[in-house]
Amino acid sequence: MPKTVSVRPYGGALHNIHDVSRSMRLQYIASIHLGDAKLTLPDESNLGPGSVSRPHSPRLSTPTKRPVALSLLLATRPKQWLKNLLVFAAPAAAADLGNRSVLLDSLVALLSFILASCSIYLLNDTADIDLDRMHPRKRFRPIASGAVTPRLAITSAIVLMASSLGATALSGRYQLTVVISVYLALNITYVYWTKHQPMLDMVSVALGFLLRAIAGGAASHIPLSNWFLIVASFGSLLMVTGKRSSELKLLGDSADQHRASLSGYSSSFLYFVAAVAAAITVTGYCLWAFERSSTYPHIAILYQISIAPFVLGVLRYALLIDQGEAGAPEDLVLNDRALQVIGLVWIVALGLSIYL
Repeated sequence: MPKTVSVRPYGGALHNIHDVSRSMRLQYIASIHLGDAKLTLPDESNLGPGSVSRPHSPRLSTPTKRPVALSLLLATRPKQWLKNLLVFAAPAAAADLGNRSVLLDSLVALLSFILASCSIYLLNDTADIDLDRMHPRKRFRPIASGAVTPRLAITSAIVLMASSLGATALSGRYQLTVVISVYLALNITYVYWTKHQPMLDMVSVALGFLLRAIAGGAASHIPLSNWFLIVASFGSLLMVTGKRSSELKLLGDSADQHRASLSGYSSSFLYFVAAVAAAITVTGYCLWAFERSSTYPHIAILYQISIAPFVLGVLRYALLIDQGEAGAPEDLVLNDRALQVIGLVWIVALGLSIYL
């Protein structure tokens, strides 16, 4: 007979877990049922041959409580603020970041988008609180874990939205105010409706990335080229497709229980979308680089060289999608060494071509 340990999560019904020796499996199953608490098993590695371990009661360790202010800050997902650096894309491509007024406009756009995106993260996690509590990773988020109450999250979201719009309006950057307003309207709709609809959810998130790129031009009154919009649009779609593909792999058969829109996707469909998005992104960038080469023939070679690391970066990201590691693009930027090296080479090549 296999050994049985009964675990009672927070006074609920008993859950029988067999084969205690498989500690990794038990840790995972227990983590699903025990929320923030962690199951600690006794060390059986020192048992001699033929020894029989006695049933033990699992010990629950409660994580250290953080101050509410810190939990609220973490609920705004600071790592994802990296996405807002896209506001510098248009000024950088136009070689205008050295202009003090353009740099100031870009910094205002960055701050406004950080505030706006933080408000959306708070609303989204409040709306998804029950689903997040069943997710193997998202259940540790401050709102899902109970460290931040839904009322505090919603109140903070409203304050952040007002601050974002107020900062752009009071500074007289009305085009940026329009872009921020569209971003907020799009994402509030996403939180309460479109994220449950296949394709609409991916398009909504991709548009969020695109609006960040547009905001940089709107804040500084820099016209955006057609190639810039194509690369930004389909590059954004590639990233979102990677997120959905990785979620589908991570969650398996229970994917639709955590995100309703995943029920409308198959792995083959997402691979097809990723392939189309990658192809258009690479083609758009190549055509832009060749166009710039003809305009500035004395540095044409630098634009052409920048194509190689750009394509390698797309291929590296495609590999990570295939491995199911693209669920959080900001984590890849911070942790994937190969992607970091490729990105650095591309930035250097592109920077030299633009600013020489």
